[in-house]
Formats: sequence, structure tokens, C-alpha cells
Amino acid sequence: MRKHTVLLAAVAALVPASFVAARPQAATSVAAPSVADQFTYTRVMVPMHDGAKMETVIIAPKGAKTKLPILFQRTPYGVPGGLPTQVPANWKPLVADGYIFVFQSMRGRFGSDGKFTLSTSVKTTPNEATDAYDAIDWLVKNVPNNNGKVGMWGVSYPGFAAAVALAKPHPALKAVSPQAAWIDYWLSDDLHRNGALRLSYATEWVSSLQVDKTQNKELSLDGMTDAYDWYLKMGPVENIDKTIFKGAAPMFTSLLDHPNHDAFYTDQNWQTSLGKTTVPTLNVAGFWDQEDPWGSWQIYAQQTKNDPDHLAQIVAGPWNHGGWQGKGSTLGAIPIGTESGTEFQTQVQAPFFAYWLHGKGARPDFTARMFQSGSNVWKTYAAWPPAGAKPTDLYFHADGSLSFTAPAAGEGCRDYVSDPANPVPFRKRPMSRTYATPDWRLWESDDQRFVDHRPDVLSYVSAPLDNDVTVTGAIAAKLMASTSGTDSDFVVKLIDVLPDNYVDTSTTNWGLGDYAKTLNGYQWPIAMDVRRGRFLASDTKPQALVPDKVIAWDVPLRDHDHVFKKGHRIMVQVQSTWFPVIDRNPQTFVPNIMRAKASDFVKATQRVCSGSKIVLPVM
Repeated sequence: MRKHTVLLAAVAALVPASFVAARPQAATSVAAPSVADQFTYTRVMVPMHDGAKMETVIIAPKGAKTKLPILFQRTPYGVPGGLPTQVPANWKPLVADGYIFVFQSMRGRFGSDGKFTLSTSVKTTPNEATDAYDAIDWLVKNVPNNNGKVGMWGVSYPGFAAAVALAKPHPALKAVSPQAAWIDYWLSDDLHRNGALRLSYATEWVSSLQVDKTQNKELSLDGMTDAYDWYLKMGPVENIDKTIFKGAAPMFTSLLDHPNHDAFYTDQNWQTSLGKTTVPTLNVAGFWDQEDPWGSWQIYAQQTKNDPDHLAQIVAGPWNHGGWQGKGSTLGAIPIGTESGTEFQTQVQAPFFAYWLHGKGARPDFTARMFQSGSNVWKTYAAWPPAGAKPTDLYFHADGSLSFTAPAAGEGCRDYVSDPANPVPFRKRPMSRTYATPDWRLWESDDQRFVDHRPDVLSYVSAPLDNDVTVTGAIAAKLMASTSGTDSDFVVKLIDVLPDNYVDTSTTNWGLGDYAKTLNGYQWPIAMDVRRGRFLASDTKPQALVPDKVIAWDVPLRDHDHVFKKGHRIMVQVQSTWFPVIDRNPQTFVPNIMRAKASDFVKATQRVCSGSKIVLPVM
């Protein structure tokens, strides 16, 4: 994040969004009115119990006639450098209710004391939970005109910082909204997917946080115009640490030293410290969140295990990372039909904090509320996953078709050659650096036709649907597959193929390039993920695969709420590389895959066989 001006710095921190959402583009989304005469700006250093002081900014309404609650956000991305000239659009419903807004740089970032470790552990002190406790304790005792009630909120890292405060909640903490939070660096979210390294994002995100304390410094990629080329040129992952970071990014080195799901990761899974749910919690997730799609669901699931007062809630929708804090009228090229983000801000987020911090309005009474994609309507569920969803098998066939009919006896396999030297790109080339353009933010909803012609991508597609198919709950792929290597990855994508006549092209006056922008035949990915073969039997003690032996590969595809509309087709794509968002599997088993050598990378023949299927929770 480049902070070109005080305005940008303020807007970036005021908008409760991630590093990506806080980039310069976000400044264009703010709207009138001026705040110069409405708020005071105060910068203080807040002491922690160990003596360290945290850089903190307090933005308080002028002339408040009653004492106000505090809305508190802790962030590693920097606090406002001054008041913005305009109220951010997604901030307006909260301003209307009245809050004292507080922003704090996390330990070891920008003006705060200490060392920033990127750790999520709560087993040693001080940690992010104790820092949140200490900060809240100071705020309620020292901020003028507060009513003794504090809410925490944030997206991405600030979302984690809000969530982890629940591990040691201060008595004044009365409401928390962890949005795109995370719980486990190995299983999913920022740094891995089921143990497979998120190479480009891990490299560039960790670099931005650890190379320089005083800024969110981007990796240059040596000025190359295509990130795909840069990562391929770097070769094995270890080369990045040796030639680029050279010890300046300790977390990246730790990822190489801990390739398996060992105590380095499990000790940081702070979610296990959650006991009885005592603080009202609004968990928020995006079904197309390209960074943290998983953690908020797991926090919610953990909370509901001991939630006698029904204080845990979950909201999700057709949003990318932090997309619910924008208008939410589109998901990349896909129209949503309404401003789902604005509706979340006004109908869900603001009433949640108003009730628990102001005592205004009715108590939010839903358990799960989803903006269902495909139908583009809000749905409310008494529980998540909801009752009534029936696991339904959607089978792969050897002729490339996909149907709800099981394959006939004797159906064979389809195969392809996976070459680590020519990996399948995860988005269109040339690829920008992760944060350089808007492309990263929306790649999970991109049209997948850019790879469906490759010989190392298998596509399976259904006939046009006779009726709507509503999928609500956890989706999973179950492959019966083999590799000629001793290790391998399989990537599975579930895709909604829009009809070829989705847009009437017969009467359009085409401009240059317009035809290619239509949604006719658009391959809209609904769920995508990767499974690494070495971890099929154990994620702590990886095992080599037996060459050419067909075995079961379970590929979890997370929770969704989507309607495949009548006339659409359902597609599944299967591939073995997804580069450079996922590091390349050498396809040769080595003890530490993170330190594989160039000579370990070999071609492998992959087979996908009869019995492979997607399990859909059909309502």
C-alpha cells in the first residue's frame, strides 16, 4: 500500500478492509460529506502490560450529547495520518449511529513498539489477544465521553485482530465482527491451501509486512511484466528465500522449515482457545474471497459448540476479499442485481453494533444470513449448514460429460501429462504483481475459458439443466485418480457455465472488443481448491504415492450458497498445477517439498478414473 497522501492514509485505515482493499483504488469509493468539522483527531501511545506502547489514533465526533461506544480496529497496515476530507461510504451508517473510532498499529508495525512476528499464537505472552485486552482497558479508562462499551471489527488482518480478542475478552468488549479472519496458516486462508503453499501471495504478502516495519513495501519482481515468468524463473521455492529475502522475511523462512502440519502451525491455531461464547460475534465471509475464505466459518463453527445464548452469527455472500464493504453490485464481470455490500452495511453490520453497543433497535435474530449467488437474493437460515440439504453425487464420465447418473461398469479413465516446467496459470497472462492492479482481487470469479483448451486440463460438462439446482452447504470433490510420479497435486474447479444466449447479441452495435466482454458461455468458477498427494494419508507425516495406483483424493471445496439456473451447464475442470498462486509440486516425493531441488521436478501422467464425482448439498 503506497500512502501517497494523508488523505489516502486516513481513508485506507478508516475503511475496515484488507491491505488489498486499502490500496489507492479504494480512495475513489469514498463520498461526501466533509468531516473536518465533525470529528477530532488525536494520536496517543497506549501502554501494554509489558511496557510496550502502541501507536493509536482516536477519531471522535464533536459535540456528542451522550457518551458513545468505541469501535476499535487493530491493524498492521498503518493508522490514519489525519482526518479524511470525506466520510467513507461504508462508514456512513456507523457515523449516523455515533461512535468513537479508534485505530491502533499492531505490535512492531509503524509507530508501535516491539517486534512484529506475523504470529497468531496465544500460548505465550504478550500476544495479539493480550494486546487487545490491554488496549481496551486503557481506552475505556482514558478516552473522554465513552460509554464503557467497545466493539472490534476489521477485514483480513484487522479481522483476525478482532477475532483473536475473543480468546481473552475484556469485560468491556461487547460486540465483535471478525470479517475474513483466519485461524490456521497451514490448512487454508493466506499462506496455504490444504498444506499446498500459496506461493505468490505468501511471497508478496509476507514481504510487505516483514521487510520494512515503517511501510507496506511491495516486492518489485525485478521489474518483470509477467509475475508468472518471474516465479518460474526463480525455480524452486527455496531460491526466493536465498536470493530475494536473505533473512529479511522470517515467516517465509519458517514456511520452508515447516512443510508439514506440525506444532509451528498448530500452536498458532488460536481458535482452539475459544470456550463458551460470551461476546456477540458477527462473522463475515465472502464466497469468492481470494485471501481468507475459510477462517470466519471455522470461528463460527467453534463458537456454536458452546453458545447457550445464541451470540454467534455468520453472514456470507458473492464477495471477494472485503467486497461486502463496497457496493457489491458486481462480482468482477458477474452482475449481482443489487448493491449487496451496501445492504450488508446498512441492514446487518450497523444494526448489529447499534443493538449491542447502543442498545438501539431489535436484537439481530438470525443464525446464518447468506446473499445467495445465482438467485441474487438474501436467505436466512435457522442453522448452518441448513437442514434439508441432501448430499447428491455429480459423476464424471470418460467421454467428458458430467451427470447425476452413475457411470456404467467398465468406464475408463482420462489422462493428461502434467509438466512443472509449463504449469497451468491461475489467471490470465501477463499477470501483474499481487497488489499492482485490481486483477488479483477478482481472479476467483474470472472466466475459466483461458485454460480449458490446454491439454493438461480435463473438462467435464453437463447438459443444460432442466431445472434450477440449489446448492447450500459444504461442497466436496472425490476423485479416483493416479499419477505416474510419487507425489502430485490435483486442483478441482466447480464451474457454472452461462448459456451461449445469456446476452442477446443480434441487435447490439458492437464497439471494439465489446463482443469478447459478453457473458455468453462464461465459465464462472463457483468453488476451487487443491489437494496435495503427500498429505492424503497424514498431514504430519507425508507419504510417497505408489506410481499409477488409483486412489481416492478428497478435495474439500468449502461452504457455498449458489443456484445453478435452468439452462446453465455445470462444469468441472481438473488439473495438477495452478501457478504461481500454488507452488509447483515436483511430482517426485522428497522429505521437505519446500526445499525441493530443480532436479526433483519431473513430468507425470495423471489419470482421472471412473467413480470420480462432486458431492453437492442440493436443497
